Amino acid sequence: MTDTLQNRRPLKVRAAVWPRALAARLAAAKVSPDTISAASVAFAAVGGGLLLLAATPDPVLRGVCLIAAALCVQLRLVCNLLDGLVAVEHGRGGPAGPIWNELPDRLADVLLLVGAGYGARALGLPGAEIAGWIAAMLAVTTAYVRELGRGLGQPADFSGPMAKPQRMAVLTAACVISAFEPLWGGRGQVMVVALAVIAVGALVTVVRRTHRLAGRLGEDPSSRRT
Repeated sequence: MTDTLQNRRPLKVRAAVWPRALAARLAAAKVSPDTISAASVAFAAVGGGLLLLAATPDPVLRGVCLIAAALCVQLRLVCNLLDGLVAVEHGRGGPAGPIWNELPDRLADVLLLVGAGYGARALGLPGAEIAGWIAAMLAVTTAYVRELGRGLGQPADFSGPMAKPQRMAVLTAACVISAFEPLWGGRGQVMVVALAVIAVGALVTVVRRTHRLAGRLGEDPSSRRT
């Protein structure tokens, strides 16, 4: 993974002691940032699988799967944080970095959001899988608009309201709350509401980023088509 200063998501946690210490250990062990990026997809795949397994009549097993899925979501984000630190602060970015910088994130979004949708569908909520696919599609589109802007020579736009950190925060909260759903007889409603929130927020994000990009292009004569 290659992470440049011009394409870094502004994250306060990047300045914290623990990620920097962990990144230093990984760099000292000669762990490639691309490998860390690949690990983020592995955590997302496990998380998506756990969201499917959570569609069980056993309330205890369901709760365990959902809490573990929430942990996988957060571990995916930790990998996203560490790959950039190892690549930039420790100079270990490779030539294929731009691919590893984007593609794993898109796969991770789809695995988690679609997994959440199918998990809710398996609990008996018709159409829940559609909510998962719509949320995933819009999540990918937010990144597409950002990369479209970069391809047109504009700075990366990480604005929300439903950029990746916010999407994963909503999904994590939904997993934790859903773990207690059996107490009130819920059958995936919390997850579907979360997916709807992610989808609507991502749509707003797409529109906002597109509007900001169009404005920047309008101010930059060199970017206009002839």
